[in-house]
Amino acid sequence: MSCVERGGAHDGSRRDRRVNAAGVVRLAAGLITLLVVVDVLVHFVLDAYHPVRRVLDSIVEPMLTPIRRLMPPTGNWDLSPIVLLIIVQVAEYGLLRLLAG
Repeated sequence: MSCVERGGAHDGSRRDRRVNAAGVVRLAAGLITLLVVVDVLVHFVLDAYHPVRRVLDSIVEPMLTPIRRLMPPTGNWDLSPIVLLIIVQVAEYGLLRLLAG
């Protein structure tokens, strides 16, 4: 095998890793977005002690708590899920741009 062939194979595997990493970033961002949206909707429908709501809260609340600490009070409106969704989208965009080179 010549150096050119090895270099080409090596470059291809690097590109494959970037494509796989981009897929993981997209999947993670999509999953977090879905969980946050479902958690917000479930808060309107299910009791606070319902098992589904408790599981969703155990996943989403650790991401929302630091945002709530930084945000000023807004009365009865909790805007931290919206801020989290914006952060997730910006992080996804930044990571995908970084991976694209």
